[in-house]
Parts: sequence; C-alpha cells; structure tokens
Amino acid sequence: MKEELLKIIKEKNVKIVRLQFTDLDGTLKQVSVPTSDINRVLDNKVMFDGSSIEGFARINESDMYLKPDLSTFTLIPWEDSKAARIICDVMEPDGSNCEESPRYILKKVVDQARQMGFDAHAGPEPEFFIFEGDGLNLKNIFVDSGSYFDMLPLSRSELARREIVQTLEEMGFQVEADHHEVSPSQHEIDFRYADILTTADRVQTFKLAVKTIAIKNGLRATFMPKPIEGINGSGMHVHISLFKDGQNAFYDPNGEYQLSETFTHFVAGLLEHSRAITAITNPTVNSYKRLVPGYEAPVNVAWAVSNRSALVRIPQARGERTRLEYRSPDSSCNAYLAFAVILASGLDGLKRNLIPSKPINQNIFKMSDSEKTENKIKSLPSNLIEALELSKKDKLVAETLGEKAFEIFLRMKETEWKKFSTAVTDWEIREYFENV
Repeated sequence: MKEELLKIIKEKNVKIVRLQFTDLDGTLKQVSVPTSDINRVLDNKVMFDGSSIEGFARINESDMYLKPDLSTFTLIPWEDSKAARIICDVMEPDGSNCEESPRYILKKVVDQARQMGFDAHAGPEPEFFIFEGDGLNLKNIFVDSGSYFDMLPLSRSELARREIVQTLEEMGFQVEADHHEVSPSQHEIDFRYADILTTADRVQTFKLAVKTIAIKNGLRATFMPKPIEGINGSGMHVHISLFKDGQNAFYDPNGEYQLSETFTHFVAGLLEHSRAITAITNPTVNSYKRLVPGYEAPVNVAWAVSNRSALVRIPQARGERTRLEYRSPDSSCNAYLAFAVILASGLDGLKRNLIPSKPINQNIFKMSDSEKTENKIKSLPSNLIEALELSKKDKLVAETLGEKAFEIFLRMKETEWKKFSTAVTDWEIREYFENV
C-alpha cells in the first residue's frame, strides 16, 4: 500500500497531503504536510496539539499523533490534483487509540458486531440546500423554485449539483442517484452503501465536497436541518444492513415479510433506544425545528414495511438488498457517533433477543393521539434539552461513546442549549415588540 501510494504521488505530481480527522462535535479538521516529508506521515510521526481540539486532551498532555488510514487516500479534484487527502485515526503519545476520537468510537462498535459474526453496512440519503448569499445575509436566497424530482432548466443549483456528483465520482464514490428535493433549492445525492466505517468517512468527505463546490460556483450549501421556516427541512435517512458469512442477515425467504429473526431483534433494539440516541443523531437546537409533525418528519417511534410515516421503514427490496431505513437523523450529526449509536442499539436488541411490536402499516401522520396511544407509538423528543435528558437515562449511549466522550458531548450541547435559551430571535421581535 505504501509503495502504491508513493507511486501515485509521484505520477500525479502531488505537492500536499492533507491529513484529516473529525472532532467530537463532528467538525472535519486537517493538518497539511508537503509530500517532500511524506515519510513522516507514513511513519505516524505527525503531531498536533490535542488540547486545542474539543475533547481530545488536557493542556498538560496535549501531544497527539495522527495515524493515516492509507486505504482512504484520494486526490482532491478541486485542487487540480496537486493535493491529496488521507483520513487519520487520532493516537495517544503511547501509541494507543484516543478514546474520545469519534472514528475510534465507531470502530469499537464495528468490532462488537464482528465478534457477534456480523459485518455492518450503511448507506445514507443526505439532503442539503444550495442558497444565494454569504451564509449570513439570507436575502432572496432561493436559487430555484423546484420541488420533488423536478426537471428544471440548468439553473445554477442544478449545475452545481452536477459538478458535485462529478467530483464525488472522481474521489471514488459510486453515486446512485441525485435529484431535486421537496423544497426550493433543496437537493439530495445518494451514494452506494459500504461498510459502516467507510460510509461514515464518506459522509464527512461528502459534506466538504458539497460546500466547496457550492462556493466555487458563487453559492452556499448548508446541511442545517431547518434553515427556512414553513418548508420541509433536510434529513439524512440511514439505511442499515447486517451481513453474516457474506449473506444478508436481515433476509429470510421464509420469514414474515421475508425478514429474519436477526432483523426482528435488531429493529426492536433500535426502537427501544431511539428516543435516547436522538441527541446524537439530531444534535443541534435546529434539528428539532425539522422533527415536528406536518413536514413529513419521522417523529413516530414505530416500524413499518414501506410506510414512510414511521421512524423505521423497511424498503420493498429483498435478498441481498434487504435493509432498514432509519429516518430521523440529519446531516448536522457527527456521522461516526450517529452510526455508532444506531448500530449499538440494534446489536443490543440482538444480545437481548428483543421483540418489536407489530409493524404499523397505516398513515401514522393521520392517527389521533388516542390511536397512537392504543398502538403504543411514542414520539421522539421535541427539543435538544429533552433529547439530552433522555440520553442520560439510557446507559447504552454512555457505554457506546465512552464516559469521558459522553460527558464532553453533554457539556457542549447543554452549553448550546443555554445560548439558545437566552438568545432573542426574530420571531420574538415580530410577535411581541409591538404587542405587549
């Protein structure tokens, strides 16, 4: 692998290697090293100040190392192939893994699945908006007036989406579909599923590529779940499947709906922990402006076959493509942490042989409160602080993230809630300034 990488660097005349990693808040970080010093990279000798990265180290033990995962090496198309990137694991000075590194947290859950005989795969459906403006001055921001699957004239947003797809394919993605979404200036690009760690890596790369290509086109892209009131927000539905001995473990041709006992236990675990893990899968104040009834948001804790009004949907595909679709996450999440708690929840259902309630194959959006109660359908938390309180009550969340990482995550998010709680919004000015 090292020899092949060095050959590519020489053939492509790569000048810079960007070493990328993700902090606990989900922000992509990088350290750039000239290829003249590539051996220091390959020998895991690139250091950084961990105390400057939220959650990684205290000031008195700040030196940390980056261990490149050479399988993630790729050229960066928007830098004219003069730069490449490698995703890295964060290491302690003694060579051990940093316990608070999100990528390592996901790796630990992947190892748990493998010890149980399973390989976990994931495929996301990230939605995003492409706007005019500088990201702060949101005036006349819509670039188009399209809606779901609209075939528009080649507007700036359509051209930008085309360039994003081409860029992703140059970086090794297999894009399966791209289209306009429900709201004006809203888009979705779906890429092929892979093992769950690779998919988390790709989500981070995807967000960087989308935002960068938008800026190149004089636009701004955002993964904010609900940037504009009154229209549908952006989610990131996550498709999950387990494989055992090369076969899809969710598929059973003789099972009800052709679903296996493995699937049954997995979905039961996911539903049991769903309200507690929402703080991780939907981690911002703004996330809960999307998770409200009336905008096709998946707030009902239930599972269903094909029915899109349930939190967990089972697409019709069977055989090797059998999977579940977890519909609540949004792209403001840290993909490593979100995938970790989703997978850990399902594995817990397998460990405990949990059985879910019957699937709800009617439109839950049209059910009355009494009908939901009768069917034992709960709702996801309605705001960030409620979600955080629920996460504290479910030991699976702390066990999955690790006590220290969970403590830091809670501190960051409780601070975010306090800032929001004391902020005076435009809505309050409109509602109260002249009327009280």
